[in-house]
Amino acid sequence: MIKTHATVLMAAMLAMPTLAMSDTLELPTDATIDVQVIDDLTLSAQTPEHEDLLIHPVADGNASHTLPEYCVLIGDARIDGERIRLTTQSLTCIETDGGDSEIYSGEISAAAYGSDGDFGLAACQDGNCHLTPEQSFQLRLASELAIEQQDNPAARINEQRRQAEGDGVANPIPAEAPSPDDD
Repeated sequence: MIKTHATVLMAAMLAMPTLAMSDTLELPTDATIDVQVIDDLTLSAQTPEHEDLLIHPVADGNASHTLPEYCVLIGDARIDGERIRLTTQSLTCIETDGGDSEIYSGEISAAAYGSDGDFGLAACQDGNCHLTPEQSFQLRLASELAIEQQDNPAARINEQRRQAEGDGVANPIPAEAPSPDDD
């Protein structure tokens, strides 16, 4: 009986999307992520492309996976017929758990797909294309994502402060001494 519960628990853990708070941020090839642009994006014949577009994940729809809440992806967008072709190159994520935080930064190869399943977003009308921060869409990974946790100097400093408990170098308690204002 215990073996059955352990098996069910293990199966449930394996079925959950892989995320951070481990040594590696991992997502499989073809994973989908719900995202939004951070600022309005407008493309036209005069401005057919936009580089270094800022995108962030949202927990909005029916994507297969999620990224940490504090994450920024960098991508490029350009007009492709009557669609916006949007691809990503990099991401930086910070996963927090109480007072602990982990940083992940690296390359990501993903592209936007419309709700119709076709490559690109159907956001163009009469040659003008527009995306707003309120519009969610999905990115699909072209290859597996595996980014190692980065060094986090702030986390080390905070840990030293928590361990010092007043008598360590990082957070000393002043010695008993008269106030310089007392005469």
